[in-house]
Amino acid sequence: MQGTQSRTFAPIVNPKEMPMQESGSAPDDRNWYAVFTVPRSEQSVARHFEVRQIETFLPTCTSLRVWKNRQRVKVVQPLFPTYIFARIARAERSLVLRSPGVLRIVGNTRGPLPIAGSDIEFLRSDFCRERTEPFRELVVGQRVRVKCGPMQGVKGVLIRRKSSLRFVLTLELINQHAAVEVLADELEPDQD
Repeated sequence: MQGTQSRTFAPIVNPKEMPMQESGSAPDDRNWYAVFTVPRSEQSVARHFEVRQIETFLPTCTSLRVWKNRQRVKVVQPLFPTYIFARIARAERSLVLRSPGVLRIVGNTRGPLPIAGSDIEFLRSDFCRERTEPFRELVVGQRVRVKCGPMQGVKGVLIRRKSSLRFVLTLELINQHAAVEVLADELEPDQD
């Protein structure tokens, strides 16, 4: 038959099931990166990444707003405005940068800098999801480390808000902060 082309498609394979590469490196060399987006486009960027099968994480928080008509509405918004996190390999960077709404991958003059997987796992935890809120003020206070519980080993700065203590987690790479409610006996001074 003339004019008919036969196309074959490679099956979708889970990266963890892929064999080792010839170079001897692990096939899953993916790291978490902070992706800087156009303001208020974090949700659409997350949808574009999902279509492109890029693992993403967009931490959100819920706040109660009162409109002019006194109606109370729960609003879900990004914990870190204009940032979304993507777990990608080096070869996937161009795919991320070509996505609508993406401005750049956060890094320095040498290139994008990965974020510690432990920071992302902490932000993804149920514990963090229920107690976290945006913190946009200048962080001043004693450096502390959580000594027990689900946040054990996480470092931050201690502040006080109203009558409760808050632990401020700082993602220094993107200069963003999140305040998490903690008990005083879960903290110890950070010696590092």
